[in-house]
Amino acid sequence: MTLRFELDDLTRPEVVRLLEEHLEDMYAVTPAESVHALDLEALRVPEIAFWSAWEETELVGCGALKRLDGGDFELKSMRTTAAARGRGVATRLLRHLLDEARSRGGRRVLLETGTEDFYAPARRLYAGNGFTERPPFGSYVLDPNSVFFELSL
Repeated sequence: MTLRFELDDLTRPEVVRLLEEHLEDMYAVTPAESVHALDLEALRVPEIAFWSAWEETELVGCGALKRLDGGDFELKSMRTTAAARGRGVATRLLRHLLDEARSRGGRRVLLETGTEDFYAPARRLYAGNGFTERPPFGSYVLDPNSVFFELSL
C-alpha cells in the first residue's frame, strides 16, 4: 500500500466529511463535556498543521499536530476511514505525524483520547508505538472519560 500525506487546507469535501464523522462518533460515545475533538474552524488556526492521507485518489485518514509551548506538540483529529481500518493506515499516519513533529523541532508529542471501549484501538495504537500514560496537560483536567499519553522524540 502506497500512502501519500498532504498538508491539507481542510476544504475538500471528503476531508470535511471525515472530520464530521469523527465529531459525530465522539459525541455519540463520550459525554459532551469530555469531547475534546476540534471542529473545522478550530483546526484552521496557525498553530495547527493538518494532514490528509491518501491511497491513490481515496482519502484513508487524517491527523493534526498542534504546536504547544516548550517544544511540545499535541496530536489532534487522528482518524482513519472505515474502509482503511485494520490495514496499517493508522500506524503509518501516526509515524508520519511523529516524523513531522521531529522535523519541526518537537521534543514530545502529547495526546488525549477516550476511556470508553470505542477508543481501545486508539489506546493500543499509541501504547504500541511507545506512548506512555501521563497526567493531564495544558488546560485538560482529570476526567474519567479521558486518558493522556506522551512520547519523547
